[in-house]
Amino acid sequence: MKPQITERAKDYIEKEKDPLFRAEVEKLLANQDEASVKELEDRFYQNLDFGTGGLRGVIGGGYNRMNTLVVKSATQGLAAYLIKAFPQKAAKNELKAAIAYDSRRYSAEFAEAAALIFAANGIKTYLFSAMRPTPQLSFAIRHLGCDTGIVVTASHNPPQYNGYKAYWNDGSQVVPPHDVGIIDEVNSVKEIKEISRKEALDKGLLAVIDKEVDEPYVEMVKSRLFRPQLIKEKAGEVKIVFTPLHGTGALHVEKVLGDLGLKVITVPEQREGDEKFPTVAFPNPEEAAALDMAIKLGIKEKADVVMATDPDADRFGIAVPSNLPQGNSSDFVLVTGNQMGVLLADYIFLSLKEFGKMPANAAMVNTIVTTGMQKKVAEYYGAVCYECLTGFKWIADVMRKWENGETIAGLTEPKTFVFGTEESYGYLVETEVRDKDGVSAAALTAEMTLYWRSKGKSLLDRLEELYEICGYWQELGISKYFQGPEGPATMNGIMEEYRKNPPKTLGGIEITKVRDIKNGADGLPPSDVLQFFLKDGTIVSARPSGTEPKIKFYASCCAGSKAEAESKLDSIKKDIRSVIGN
Repeated sequence: MKPQITERAKDYIEKEKDPLFRAEVEKLLANQDEASVKELEDRFYQNLDFGTGGLRGVIGGGYNRMNTLVVKSATQGLAAYLIKAFPQKAAKNELKAAIAYDSRRYSAEFAEAAALIFAANGIKTYLFSAMRPTPQLSFAIRHLGCDTGIVVTASHNPPQYNGYKAYWNDGSQVVPPHDVGIIDEVNSVKEIKEISRKEALDKGLLAVIDKEVDEPYVEMVKSRLFRPQLIKEKAGEVKIVFTPLHGTGALHVEKVLGDLGLKVITVPEQREGDEKFPTVAFPNPEEAAALDMAIKLGIKEKADVVMATDPDADRFGIAVPSNLPQGNSSDFVLVTGNQMGVLLADYIFLSLKEFGKMPANAAMVNTIVTTGMQKKVAEYYGAVCYECLTGFKWIADVMRKWENGETIAGLTEPKTFVFGTEESYGYLVETEVRDKDGVSAAALTAEMTLYWRSKGKSLLDRLEELYEICGYWQELGISKYFQGPEGPATMNGIMEEYRKNPPKTLGGIEITKVRDIKNGADGLPPSDVLQFFLKDGTIVSARPSGTEPKIKFYASCCAGSKAEAESKLDSIKKDIRSVIGN
């Protein structure tokens, strides 16, 4: 075994106070067999990276794992940065933080550990009494006037993962310069300040919260609807099947839709929070298999729409009956994240226009890897679709700049935000939250379903109408994982090879432009992203994930028919897979 690995393992054992995590490493050190040596190397060859969004990794003992010591160290670094960022508030003991967590293993323990580190640093912390959705954490930061926030979640990852997302005082995940500053502080932590739960409560540095934020959040979600009267009159005509995929979604989705009079049937086997996620391999509404149980129940109940949220309820997906009945039931069609964004954008713009509430400078925001069809929808209503980097923190950054009256690249004036979306099943229909919100997306989708039903149409009917207006758009997504110590180098090598020797064609179509955003481009901040613009208007993008060891490839194209679009993407897919071996 490499001496530095043994040294780091012993250092971890000395510092880790959680007996289970400590015991894992002690056992591996004692065994010394080939499997144990390899496992130790993976746990200690690097520190779990505190990236621009926080932490995410496999739960376990070690510096390259999610555990109590790593969470405490990260929170100490965040606390130190906060004190430097707001020295006057720190001097007056006025700094505040909010913390939420989901149903994952150790989420509650990690959340409390982080809360007590904040408290030990003199930062009053509001900790939810039980699991709550990520969008509610964003709402709580703004509602309670906090300076920072944390949500303990690994979002849609498999059960062995957990994570930690850091937020700033506007309710969005941290962006420059704060992200880099926090990372520097986390990497510089030498001593972790700690305090007991009793002492934190006695000193008023820890407050446990629930309904004081639950109730205003639910009311806010309901207030963002356009046609409450239509729902009141027609609610009995729509049946919804819902699954929270063993996560946090049931609490608020059932409450909001129930208050509106809508009939919601939650998949019973997936309703309660369960750290093992026993009925799904990946608790991700992007994965068709994750909706299997919900669709089966939807067919049985003759539902009008099947809805799903991921474990922290920021992502939202749906399936709807096809327009081709088969026997006594209908097949269900999965609506992609790009298509859902198109439908919601259309419904929001249509409703604002119908009620005379469309701002003169209305704009939606999406990301550079999201379908170009959304831009066409915005233009159809006389609005703008502004593109930013991948990740909802960048959508929130655009919102913040517009609210501050700032002009951003490519626009001559600030705009009024009305909707934000990204292809990975993220939607934001309100300004009180600064992250994707599966709860509000569920409520608005229910209303949208009722609206088009009242016009004699299904969501698929409306999507087809939009294809007639905007052209037939089709999208592609490919992910290639690179696990283990050699993973980052392999990913970097693939990206650098694309930079040094970019392809001349993809899918037989000439590439007319390559945009490398590594050092920033076209007003976009630096990001490890390559984009290939094809002669026919197709855009192909490649980017390493910020939360998982994988490279993601995206393609978006427009054609005269579905068959033509799919043919283009099939050819592009073959070229990409020939490079990554997938």
